[in-house]
This record gives sequence, structure tokens and C-alpha cells, in this order.
Amino acid sequence: MKLFKSLALGAVLFASSSIYSQFTDQINSNRPGKSAGAFAVGKKVFQLESGVYYINESHSVLDYDANGFGMDLTARYGLLKEQLELTLDAQFQMDKYKSNFLEANRSGFKNTTLGAKYLFYDPYKKGEEKPNIYSWRANNKFKWKSLIPAISGYVGVNYAMKNDYSIPNEATVSPKIMLITQNHFKNKWVFVTNLIADKITSEAKNFGYVLTVTYGINEKWSALFENKGIKGDYYSDGIFTLGATHLLMDQLQIDASISKNIKSTPDLIYGGIGFSWRFDKKHKGVEIKDGKEVKEEKRPKSKTGILSEEDLKKAEDKAEKKKRKNKNEDLPEKSVKEEENQKSKRLEDEIEE
Repeated sequence: MKLFKSLALGAVLFASSSIYSQFTDQINSNRPGKSAGAFAVGKKVFQLESGVYYINESHSVLDYDANGFGMDLTARYGLLKEQLELTLDAQFQMDKYKSNFLEANRSGFKNTTLGAKYLFYDPYKKGEEKPNIYSWRANNKFKWKSLIPAISGYVGVNYAMKNDYSIPNEATVSPKIMLITQNHFKNKWVFVTNLIADKITSEAKNFGYVLTVTYGINEKWSALFENKGIKGDYYSDGIFTLGATHLLMDQLQIDASISKNIKSTPDLIYGGIGFSWRFDKKHKGVEIKDGKEVKEEKRPKSKTGILSEEDLKKAEDKAEKKKRKNKNEDLPEKSVKEEENQKSKRLEDEIEE
């Protein structure tokens, strides 16, 4: 009986999620990983993802050490359509740099990027497959359909500021493009892939990937494992990240993570904590029918506009007053006419006599 209730509840949840686009009841954040998910936050939804981190960096060849703190910030906004999202990414860091020849305090923006993401293909737009309430095996066997991912494209512009972290010969403005895929397996596992070409018109151009696996432990907790690879003339590396998130409420989650690279030129280790917050008061659900958005019917407005009950009452009172005024103005004319008629009648009577 318990199994039957669980499956029935799951069927209701799946049905409700398939009716209204990709917007979810609970916040869906990219933190604490470095990858971007394929889905947008939703039309007229604003989402802020931010955190602070501690970093330790050392270089075995150049023989230097750097220790400090930084802050990541991502602002996301759903524009025009459910599938379209504008993003602003920024990273600020300050640390203490030490070598045999120099000791200095460094600070500045390491990264600033403005971009847009669009969801081209959603395999679940027509609705997820409903659970079979009669077969446990049917619900738990591997489904080949889950191998088909959601697909998005991203185009952005980097703005490189001149500071302590500037790369030699780096262009001030350079493009960034990215292909994003996202798979869901058994409703608990999510696999995200990012293929990236960054700063491609600059001397600091690089190509890379980010692979992120997320596992939903329960309704409040999830775990993350990620691998990021970078290949460029100026810098190449591989970075691994372990992280976890906790849902405080439907619109707010907190996270923690730790990362380590595979090189000693430089050797990096950093960890941080952060949060993600969503403001969705202006969001309206978009109805999906046969895999397509159903446009909301607009009611035709009258030329004079729509009046409130108070305005209608005022208009009625004004009309009534005008009617009474016109009636009173007509009374003197009527009295004069009647008086003239009476005088004429009396005059006729006197002549007859």
C-alpha cells in the first residue's frame, strides 16, 4: 500500500511538471559547480548565485606562494521566453603573493562575462513518462530515452580588466561560446556537460570542458562531483570538485565545496561556501500542450478603458445629477407656458360674455 501511494504521488508530480514548461517549484542552481545547466530559470525570474572561497596557490618552477580569498557572483534573468536566459558572471579575488624576489598584495576581477543562453531542445517538454503503479521493475529498469539530453547554446562576451591578475597580451573584449547538454537518470541523477571555447580572439584563448554529476540524496540534500579540463597556450589544467547543497526553502539553498587540480605549476586547492536565491513573484506558468507553448488569450479592452466599481458608481451619480438638473431647468418653461394658456382662456371667456 505504501509503495502504491508513493507511485501515485510521483505520477501526480510528473503530470504537474509536464503541464507548465521548465520552471520548477524549487530553485535549480548551478552552484557549487562551475558548469552551466541546460535549463533557464524561467520568464521574468531573477536568480542570484554567489559565494566566497579561500585559495592556496603555489608554483614548483617559479617558486612562489599565494593565499587569499575571493568571491563568485552569477546573476541570471529569464527574458522574453521560458527558454531564454541572460547571465552575468564575475569573480573577484584578493591574496598575498610571496616569492624570492617579490612580496605583494594583489586584488582585482579575474573574470567578468555577460552572456545569453537558449534551450534549443527539451526531451521532457511533452511530459515525463508516468510511473507504472503495478510494476516495480518497469519503474526501476534503465530507460534508453534518458540518454537523449536537453541541449542549450551559450554566447557571451568577456571583459578583461587591467589589474594584478591580467594575462599578458589578453584582449580587453573577447567572445565565449558554449554547448550545454543535460541528462536526467531515474529522477535522482543529473549529468551536465559543457563544451567551451573561451577568449577565442585573444592571446589567452583556451578550450575546455566541464563534466558535472549531481545526486539527489533526499528532498533537502544533494551531492556533486565535477571534473573541469582546460587547454590553452597560456594555461592548461584539470580540476576536480566535490560539493554538497542543502535546500533551506523552495527559493533558497546553501552549498559548500572543495577543489583540487592535478598540476604543480601551479598547485591549487580551494574551498568555499555560498548560496542561491530566486525571486519569482512575476513569473507566470506557461501552459504546454502537445509539446508546444499555449499562448495566453488577451481579452479585448474597451476604447474608454476598464472602469473600477468606484468609477462606475461615480459615473452613475454624475449622470443622475445631470438628469435631475435638466428636469429642473425644464420646469420654469413649462410654468410660463401654462400661465399663458390660462390667460388666453380667461380672455376668451370675457369676450364671450
